[in-house]
Amino acid sequence: MSAADLALLVGPMVLVAFGLYLTHRLVPNGRRMPFNEVGGVLFSMVGVLYAVLLAFVVIVVWENTEAAKATTFKEADALAGVYWLSRQMPLPEGPELERLTLDYAHEVITVEWPMMTRHHSDPASTALIYRIRESALSFQPGEDTRLQGVYQQLVADVEQLASERRARLNQTDDVVPNLLWVALIIGAVVTVGFTFFFGLPNLLVQIVMVVTMTGLMALLLVTIKEMDYPFDGLYGIDPEAFRVFLSRLPPVR
Repeated sequence: MSAADLALLVGPMVLVAFGLYLTHRLVPNGRRMPFNEVGGVLFSMVGVLYAVLLAFVVIVVWENTEAAKATTFKEADALAGVYWLSRQMPLPEGPELERLTLDYAHEVITVEWPMMTRHHSDPASTALIYRIRESALSFQPGEDTRLQGVYQQLVADVEQLASERRARLNQTDDVVPNLLWVALIIGAVVTVGFTFFFGLPNLLVQIVMVVTMTGLMALLLVTIKEMDYPFDGLYGIDPEAFRVFLSRLPPVR
């Protein structure tokens, strides 16, 4: 967890504790106790609505992260398919396509992945995809039945590779829009703010209860922030699928 995330987690808890103490000094608990019954009903309504919204957003960002991770492995699998088929192709087409697949994997790992943390893609990686497709489509299997089968599967794998790459690049945007962030923050402020209208005989108990609730809400919001963009943050997806592909290859022809 970064220092900024820690501040987002601890800061609201400190502010709420100080706010409750200040409220107690200005408006003692005895003067607020008559509002407990009405305030409790309203607090329950607001709390349920906010809990539903919060749970919905957490599920959405989690599913998006899992989908993005699956996409990277599908892309790497398609790249592996192209690579192994290239080794079944004769000279000079086979070694050329083999080299292009390796260049693409290295380019994605070393160049494009760091760029994706800034919501950008790598033009060189895109150019390599075009060259891989061009190299695959230019291959002429002739009358050889085995090479004809290789060609058909090669074309399918290349199209799958390009499709999964497009899907990965389409996931380089934040999941939670700004308007929803506004709703989440305002909802948290309103939910915690309602607790200031309650009066309990023991101020320390009230502070502990409200600060605990605030910490839990802040933790969920920080979790959403970290998972909002699947390729960055504490739970950011790394190019492990491509590293696994490169680690299991035979010597280059």
